[in-house]
Amino acid sequence: MIDASALGWPADLVGELDHRRLKAPAVKLRSATPGSKGDVVYAVDLRIRRPNAEEYLTDTELHSVEHFLLEGFSRLLPGTFLSVGIMGCQTGLYLGFLNEGRVPVILDTLAQILEGMQQATAVPYANIEQCGRWRNHSLHDAQRVAREILARRADWLDAA
Repeated sequence: MIDASALGWPADLVGELDHRRLKAPAVKLRSATPGSKGDVVYAVDLRIRRPNAEEYLTDTELHSVEHFLLEGFSRLLPGTFLSVGIMGCQTGLYLGFLNEGRVPVILDTLAQILEGMQQATAVPYANIEQCGRWRNHSLHDAQRVAREILARRADWLDAA
């Protein structure tokens, strides 16, 4: 059993929650799954819009932010970052980590990526060689979403 509180996560907000309670933007621990060899896979929700409130992200916004998160976490947390996935409801993204579930590490890295997006001149991997829908990107939209998330950084752990 993983002690989520020791990692900095509010224990009462870990796991699946009633989506009517969720706030955004917010970051919460969805699960911590120990493996048979002692490794732990952490699944983290980055909720950008409130569910069921007609505040969803466009596919272009999600796609572009996903690319920035993929590039940034891969570069800044090599060996521990596993993946980023788009929530089908278009309200956020899933982040996967191996043996890294500490709140300061994840949130500080997220903030560094979102801040770095403001100086970017292009969306990472937005080319025909690295993206299956490479024309579906917007640097401007991704930067705007990043600013929205950063503006609420003090409340990121207040997920519900």
